[in-house]
Amino acid sequence: MQERRDFLKQLALITGSLMLPIHVGAKPNEDKWGKILPLRKLGKTGEYVTMLGVGGYHIGWTTKRDAQEVIETAMAGGIRFFDTAESYDKGGSEIKYGKYLIPKYRDQIFLMSKTTAVDSATAAKHLDESLKRLNCDYLDLWQVHSLSTPDDVDRRIENEVLEVFEKAKSQGKVKHIGFTGHQNPFAHKRMFEATVQKDIFETIQIPINAIDPHFHSFIKNAMPIALDRNFGVLAMKTLADGRFFKEKKMKDKVIWKTEKPVTPDHLSIREALYYSWSLPISVLITGAENKKMLQEKIDLANQFTNMSESQRIALVERLADVSNEKVEYYKKI
Repeated sequence: MQERRDFLKQLALITGSLMLPIHVGAKPNEDKWGKILPLRKLGKTGEYVTMLGVGGYHIGWTTKRDAQEVIETAMAGGIRFFDTAESYDKGGSEIKYGKYLIPKYRDQIFLMSKTTAVDSATAAKHLDESLKRLNCDYLDLWQVHSLSTPDDVDRRIENEVLEVFEKAKSQGKVKHIGFTGHQNPFAHKRMFEATVQKDIFETIQIPINAIDPHFHSFIKNAMPIALDRNFGVLAMKTLADGRFFKEKKMKDKVIWKTEKPVTPDHLSIREALYYSWSLPISVLITGAENKKMLQEKIDLANQFTNMSESQRIALVERLADVSNEKVEYYKKI
């Protein structure tokens, strides 16, 4: 019990120090396609992005019709941030964006892609292929994708992957660069340490949810460093990749099932997302394989009110008994 109280006290200090003003400034709240969701500053990039973004992984494996409907629902609902990666459905996600998103909306969106490359030649190849599939000349953000361990970070650095990112930015193929990962927060810490002198990166993409503080936490171990260096923080896995729910299906195949779901037994979807939005993240990236799922998140974004520190702590404590490696299966110690 004392250990629990000490943890919550530590969490209060961390979350309190993380809370920053959500800058909207004088940015317009609409464009040629209609009203835009509230904007948040993307760290040192100086860019402003919508508080909700579309995850490209689901765009990759869902049907062409659903992918197109998700994109159209996103634009109509005020989303202007779109995530993808060369690895999603072996490029299929980027192809769908290139067909249904880019031709019509490129000038009004913030577009991000990523590469899992562990050597410079592959990274350069991935970028050229991504741009071709996406049917565009540049990315707003390109990220070193899926860092797994400190050794993985060292290998990519030794193989000059970072030089490819710097060159791509200097050539105008990408406007901003960052890195991602959901397995191990100490991989991110290693990347921070290795780039402290050059400080070339501008964003970080990590799991952010109310269970994370209990287990191999990115909020505790990576987020404070990111904010100290004025990185834009991109939140993923805000519903633990669907494992907050009783059942998760992909292509009609059940890949997760439990009799003790986190949602709705312990918290609501509203609480889950509001917890993440109440931290100083720039954008919450949500996976939605159909327009109904996405519209639910759009409605919650429009209704968002900030959670207080005490509310966040209470929510984290409520989830202590369901916080484990089965729910956050993607974390590796």
